[in-house]
Amino acid sequence: MQNNIPIKRSPLKLILLVFILSIPFWLADNFVPRLPLPIKLPVSALQFIVTLVLTCIFVYREESFAGIIRLFKRVFDVRGIKNKIWYLPIFLLNPLIMLLSYGILYLLGRPLPAEPLIPWLEIPIFFVIFFLAAACEEVCWTGYVIDPLQERWGALAASAFLGIVWALWHILPWLSIQPPLWVAGQALSSIVSRIVIVWLYNNIGKSLIVAILFHDMKNVSEFAFPNYGSHYDPVVSSLITTVIALLVVGLWGPATLARLRFRSQAK
Repeated sequence: MQNNIPIKRSPLKLILLVFILSIPFWLADNFVPRLPLPIKLPVSALQFIVTLVLTCIFVYREESFAGIIRLFKRVFDVRGIKNKIWYLPIFLLNPLIMLLSYGILYLLGRPLPAEPLIPWLEIPIFFVIFFLAAACEEVCWTGYVIDPLQERWGALAASAFLGIVWALWHILPWLSIQPPLWVAGQALSSIVSRIVIVWLYNNIGKSLIVAILFHDMKNVSEFAFPNYGSHYDPVVSSLITTVIALLVVGLWGPATLARLRFRSQAK
């Protein structure tokens, strides 16, 4: 699906406002207990509301109400995923990263649950909850911000920059419930995962739902890691994801992340 991106957008201004309006959520972590869920989430995890509301305001200002309708239609539009093989990395790459991470932790002799628990019955619920949260974020990061950045800087630089923004936006929420080393690993995971997201997005007709589903599966996979994410180690998983991101850049090229080099040479 080809989307007409407005010539004038304000991605950097939107990013700045997202950070400013997220401050009350970060402050709330000091006064309000964690969310009442079996998984470890701070109240500031609800900051995804900021990205949704601000993006709607910006799109309305630039494209009127019709622009908001077009944006929301993209959230559920799977028609851009014409080659169904792409569903494999969308849905399976993050679980594979978690599986490899678990194996590495086991080989390193790191503490793991005596009775590993994967919450199979809750996973569909996690999927729906995290889909809604991912959609609220990705209408901003992928639906609004990434395309004008790619036009200016190219795919790799734009995705790395957005990955840093994405990580920084989560730093204080993470620090409210996790130690610094965990936060550093999760920050790296966010940066390199954003490169993978943009790779998928650019290769699959710039379909917004691709970014939403991958983001969703990243969250589901981390909290399904035994037990309810309690032994998830982002330092290990981020290194695995970094290798994947490097392979993506090497094979598809940094300019667009969408030109498979072997295919180009064959032509």
